[in-house]
Amino acid sequence: MNTQTSLLKSSRWKPWEPVLWLLAFAAPVLMPSHASLINEIAIVALFAVSLDLVLGYTGIVSLGHAAFFGIGGYAAALFAKLVMPDPLVGLAVGITTATLLGALCSLTIQRGSDLTRLMVTLGVALILLELANKLDWLTGGADGLQGVVMGPLLGSFEFDLAGRTAAYYSLAVLLVMFVLMRRLVHSPLGATLKAIRDNRLRAMAIGIPVGSRLAVVYTVAAGVAGAAGALLTQTTGFASLDLFEFHRSADVLLILVVGGVGWLYGGVAGAIVFKLMQDALSSITPQYWTFWIGLFLVVLVLVGRERLVRPWTWLPQRRHGGRP
Repeated sequence: MNTQTSLLKSSRWKPWEPVLWLLAFAAPVLMPSHASLINEIAIVALFAVSLDLVLGYTGIVSLGHAAFFGIGGYAAALFAKLVMPDPLVGLAVGITTATLLGALCSLTIQRGSDLTRLMVTLGVALILLELANKLDWLTGGADGLQGVVMGPLLGSFEFDLAGRTAAYYSLAVLLVMFVLMRRLVHSPLGATLKAIRDNRLRAMAIGIPVGSRLAVVYTVAAGVAGAAGALLTQTTGFASLDLFEFHRSADVLLILVVGGVGWLYGGVAGAIVFKLMQDALSSITPQYWTFWIGLFLVVLVLVGRERLVRPWTWLPQRRHGGRP
């Protein structure tokens, strides 16, 4: 089987995938009281999938992915407040702003070791956090950007307090972005990204332009993260310094640990598990919910994801004919 045939086979949709997305879009109707939570899950899933592009498929470790999330959120919120409240145009502005920042920052991740990239990406996020804090005349500073009022989606669907319109809006954007990223990772470009992840020196030796490939995927991932940030500020009507905080980058890394890297659905699955656990545990123990999530992560690492979801494999295997 040649490479082109293998890529075509892997890019085909599995029978369970359309069913999964149909259930996702049916969820706001089946569970109307949880529409806001569904909206949050869709946004976090989009953010996690964007990080998986650079971490899982390219091997770029980042602790500052919140920089693109935050810049996209602030750009969309400022556009809605100062220019026009159309959600789709504001979303495009957020994506464009984050993409431009990603293209600029891609110059910093092409050299150095993983530790260097960790520090550089974290530094970019901290710089933007401090800028948003100091430019209080524009961003609202520590008080946040208030008074963000969004117009109706497609001119017809108002953002209601129940969050149903917001949920469908975020799910639709997630699906469109997911399809585009799925196409990317199963393309020849995606194959070269995996080659860079597995062995950069070997990829350079066979003629893959490593620097330009890293720049492209980092820029694309930044734009997708900006879309997630824009969705958050548009559906909540508020932008704050929290968008740039370190915990944003840390949480999305934990989500990928839960769901798995190098698999786009890992970001979606991790977001569902993480947000459902966070919502359930914070309602039971508001002060100690992080302890239980931390304990779950420790057990996940010690036991392994595959064994945790299939507990029957913990049982000792029977021996047949003297063989295990």
